[in-house]
Amino acid sequence: MSHGKFSESINFSLNCFINRLCHGASKNTAGNLAVEEKVTINAPASKVWAKVNNFGDLGAWHPAVAKTEITNGTNNQPAAVRLLTLQDGGTIKETLTAYSAAGMSYSYVINEGVLPVSQYASTIQIKPINSDSSEVIWSGNFKRKDLSATPASGQDDEAASKTIHAVYRGGLDNLKKITE
Repeated sequence: MSHGKFSESINFSLNCFINRLCHGASKNTAGNLAVEEKVTINAPASKVWAKVNNFGDLGAWHPAVAKTEITNGTNNQPAAVRLLTLQDGGTIKETLTAYSAAGMSYSYVINEGVLPVSQYASTIQIKPINSDSSEVIWSGNFKRKDLSATPASGQDDEAASKTIHAVYRGGLDNLKKITE
């Protein structure tokens, strides 16, 4: 094989290897995921906000939460930390990052917990539609908990997204039920 053909062969092989490596990695690398759920509630936004506004009591409207405890900071103030105990005994520790009574919204991050997510940040917001109805929007951005190229069963992107969709839907559906 001539020197030119050898170089072409090496370059071709190297490019194929890099291509496989990159395409394989992109397929399995934990991506940035986003979930948003909404519900229209036949109640004024102020009434809905009154149910949702207490960062220190998610269990007042989310059926999966048995107990909420502020473990650090002041409730409804950024940097407040809450510990959620779920109905099944699992726990989630979250930190409030923003709170706006005027904007009827708050944002928080998950520090640690049983959900199959990492780098999770979320916002809950209530928007008036008219004087007798409102829309609640719960959105989040996150990655799966298992960031490895080969996540454990039930720890992949699809499982993380499905779990957060179910968490949001369960809370919003119950909020509608108890508020209307």
